[in-house]
Amino acid sequence: MAEIRNYTMNFGPQHPSAHGVLRLVLEMDGEVIERADPHIGLLHRGTEKLAESKPYNHSIGYMDRLDYVSMMCNEHGYVLAIEKLLAIEPPVRAQYIRVMFDEVTRILNHLLWLGAHALDIGAMTVFLYCFREREDLLDCYEAVSGARLHATYYRPGGIYRDLPDRMPHYQPSKWHNEKEVARLNETRQGSLLDFLWAFTERFPGYIDEYETLLTDNRIWKQRTVGIGVVSPERALQLGFTGPMLRGSGIEWDLRKKQPYEVYDRLDFDIPVGVGGDCYDRYLVRVEELRQSNRIVRQCIEWLRKNPGPVMTHDHKIAPPAREEMKGDMEALIHHFKLFTEGYCVPEGEAYAAVEHPKGEFGVYIISDGANKPYRLKIRAPGFAHVAGLDEMVRGHMLADVVAIIGTQDIVFGEVDR
Repeated sequence: MAEIRNYTMNFGPQHPSAHGVLRLVLEMDGEVIERADPHIGLLHRGTEKLAESKPYNHSIGYMDRLDYVSMMCNEHGYVLAIEKLLAIEPPVRAQYIRVMFDEVTRILNHLLWLGAHALDIGAMTVFLYCFREREDLLDCYEAVSGARLHATYYRPGGIYRDLPDRMPHYQPSKWHNEKEVARLNETRQGSLLDFLWAFTERFPGYIDEYETLLTDNRIWKQRTVGIGVVSPERALQLGFTGPMLRGSGIEWDLRKKQPYEVYDRLDFDIPVGVGGDCYDRYLVRVEELRQSNRIVRQCIEWLRKNPGPVMTHDHKIAPPAREEMKGDMEALIHHFKLFTEGYCVPEGEAYAAVEHPKGEFGVYIISDGANKPYRLKIRAPGFAHVAGLDEMVRGHMLADVVAIIGTQDIVFGEVDR
């Protein structure tokens, strides 16, 4: 018999399936993993410290860059914590728009996850399908904020501006002739809400397409069923949240259990798994796509019937309108003070959490009464999931590490912060 000895192997940090900047040091016994040591911090940007050196309203853009596929949900957690300290509540229309964009963001996140996870395991087509749908939703981001990814759209007291009355149109070019452009612009004739509504009509059919490709696919099931099993008790002990926790069979969703904004007025279900393996977490996230689609439709129906303000009228926190600023000295002073100094937040501390696509995303702020936080701590869902990676991969083969990293849906911007 040949003598087989354990050896150590680096998985990453530039491995195509390590999703960026994860370095896993694997102790292998042949092809089987004995231990995994995740090395993080390769992307460290010092977000928390940067936010402590700037006025509150200057750090909203940093939140987008934490988990750069769930942009507006990160902003939401930060903005809610500031609103708690200021003891203000945004107008109801702003709350509905926030909830709608939270769910659009959840769909964006899960589409990227589904495409990348399938690609890692060897299914190429799903990736192309998912990006087709992401394109429409990123156009909605761009229509409201001017940016496709880092929107900086939420503000303490509301949102940056109301929804636009028209969508940008495609123009004929050497790539698209007039006939193609007319087809692409069909759903763009009305407002953003009309465009999103048309998307929600088509989307359930697209989800069926993904499921046709994967759900009963025997290769997909061989790669995910029984892989990375986490029991419900262990998932709780490890601090898992979101689909990682619900995939193990625990029905915990902040939108239902600790409702914020207008989630308590909406009708949706929480999908829960039974096996706690990669396949169950896949099914949970696919069902979340359908539920988010339902929520977006309910928000659109409400927003169509209820116009109104989308920002608080307190000019100590929200800037005055531009035309007002051009003609009124006091409005100009408010504007200048707000964008240079920001506002002082009363002393105290607050923690606000949202049901981010990846789990519980929380922001804890301690204020000493100044115009910037004394301490800001971010509770990133991915951090706890990476910590559980060692336990999830033990006894599995090397190829299963890829499936388990994929099922965790980790983004290192928020893990390394």
